[in-house]
Amino acid sequence: MNPNTQPEFLSVGKIANTHGIRGELRIFPFTDFPEIRFAQGKQLLLISPEDGAMLKVKIVGSREQKNVYVVKLDGYDNINQVEKYKGWDVKVPKDEAVEAEENAYYFHEIMGCKVLNETGEELGLITDILTPGANDVWVVKTKGGKELLIPFIEDIVKDVNIAEKTIRIEVMEGLLD
Repeated sequence: MNPNTQPEFLSVGKIANTHGIRGELRIFPFTDFPEIRFAQGKQLLLISPEDGAMLKVKIVGSREQKNVYVVKLDGYDNINQVEKYKGWDVKVPKDEAVEAEENAYYFHEIMGCKVLNETGEELGLITDILTPGANDVWVVKTKGGKELLIPFIEDIVKDVNIAEKTIRIEVMEGLLD
């Protein structure tokens, strides 16, 4: 497959482990919509992080268990058939993205964005997103290698421009300390 003609994919999870002996997989979800992504009848693409090998699979059953989804794939009925997929990425074509609500963004849209202050000065790039509770916290790596934690709240995040990969924030007292 020519990588240039390959449709873009959204990462929706990672295979954490097998579950039981009947071929089920434990998937750690990277999506705000795991109940949609891992629903019966949905198709997923499993991609090897080592060699990029791809496998298209269909879900015949799933259930949430603590912070993972236990997923049963069509045609896989034994632990020995699925053992090799541990650590593989779970993706879907980008055109299957679930429409984000207003002022809600996908991780892939925010990662790598430039963060600017009120005057347009670049503070750094978003390198990680933490989800500790009520609101996400964006990790910004400055040119000097320092990490800033920017809470995703209206008082601070003033403008998100996904097309230009820029985010404008209002720097409140103590935010850059």
